[in-house]
Amino acid sequence: MSWSKEGRAGPRGYHHGNLKEALMRAALELIAQKGPAGFTFAEAARWAGVSPAAPYRHFRDREELLASVALRGFEQFEIVLSQAWADGRPETLVALDRLGKAYLEFARAEQAYYSAMFETGIPADASAELRAAADRAFAVLRNVAEKLCAGVAPQKRPPVLMVALHIWAMAHGIASLFGRGDAARRPLPMSPEELLEADMLIYLRGLGLAEPKQGRAT
Repeated sequence: MSWSKEGRAGPRGYHHGNLKEALMRAALELIAQKGPAGFTFAEAARWAGVSPAAPYRHFRDREELLASVALRGFEQFEIVLSQAWADGRPETLVALDRLGKAYLEFARAEQAYYSAMFETGIPADASAELRAAADRAFAVLRNVAEKLCAGVAPQKRPPVLMVALHIWAMAHGIASLFGRGDAARRPLPMSPEELLEADMLIYLRGLGLAEPKQGRAT
């Protein structure tokens, strides 16, 4: 479900008995409307249909609520990336192209989660659980880099971590600048997916990780 497209009608009553879940749903709806910095802890309580004091039963403050939303976002993100990568099957560049598209689609379809993950200013080590979830998501990109680098002669092999960080930077940059479908989007003569594919191939060829004869990934 895309929280950027849901819950715009106003506060929902708290009826189902799961206060923590109600507050997280409220936070996602408010992030979608106002951004991660655009609402208060008390406002999240109102959207959940509870008193201003009620959220303190589960969250120390607004930052802890946002960290919990980010944690769930990273958990879903890792699943999406892992499924798209599929251990590099059937061929590495094809799987990389599929992963890039999945990255952009998550940023577009789950804008509230994506904002909570990357735009709140909350450090990944705000909790051990959040750090672990973020690391698992990044580990998918590191696995990609390891497979790409394994095909290069040892004396020419680039550092795996560097390649993983560069792949992440390209995907995240294009998602943030062009792929969100919100106010951050800028006009482009091609789709964000095409731009990311071209960037990846140029980058990999520059490192000797993809030969021109392989052509476009599909």
